[in-house]
Amino acid sequence: MMNNLFSIFDPSTNLMNISFNWLSTLIGLMFIPLSFWLTPNRHSLIWNFILNKLHKEFKTLLKNTNSNGSTFIFISLFYFILFNNFLGLFPYIFTSTSHLNFSLSISLPLWISFMLFGWINNSQHMFSHMIPQGTPNILMPFMVMIETISNIIRPGTLAVRLTANMIAGHLLMTLLSNTSNIIANYFIMILIFIQILLLILESAVSIIQSYVFAILSTLYSSEVN
Repeated sequence: MMNNLFSIFDPSTNLMNISFNWLSTLIGLMFIPLSFWLTPNRHSLIWNFILNKLHKEFKTLLKNTNSNGSTFIFISLFYFILFNNFLGLFPYIFTSTSHLNFSLSISLPLWISFMLFGWINNSQHMFSHMIPQGTPNILMPFMVMIETISNIIRPGTLAVRLTANMIAGHLLMTLLSNTSNIIANYFIMILIFIQILLLILESAVSIIQSYVFAILSTLYSSEVN
């Protein structure tokens, strides 16, 4: 039962042992309508409004960064994860963000680049983060261990948070849909209504999780400056 349940997340479409399910990560570009490139229009105004809001918020978090262009790295990360989260809500489209190898391949390079930049350029600043101000001398070795472990597990927590939230909603919707064959007919409408509510909830989760991933990446970046 559990194997069949989790099989919906398996990349099963392949040709010559090459999985084509992962191509869904690029389909998000097709969701940008052609009218978006004709300015000014409604689509571009909405996108620019969201972009400006994210730019101002990320710029506030990156207060030690002189270049405004660094915020667009995290804005692009937000849009990329958002597109892939939404694609998973459509039937017969592979949910790439529900796999650890996808989310970890994003969070791990980001974390490594932050750590390399921080320890190479701001070593004293990185060492000061290991021991919070006012820590008693006897607790300093333990604080260094705790801070080191918390830094090491950051890419894992980023990846697991995104993957677990995307899997949870899909599994719940799949479990409810499988019960449609064994319940009475007059409960079908209630089941459909619950599924619609879950779809709305998953749409909100798709936005929230992409925002959380981008905002935490921005915070980790601001700590090494």
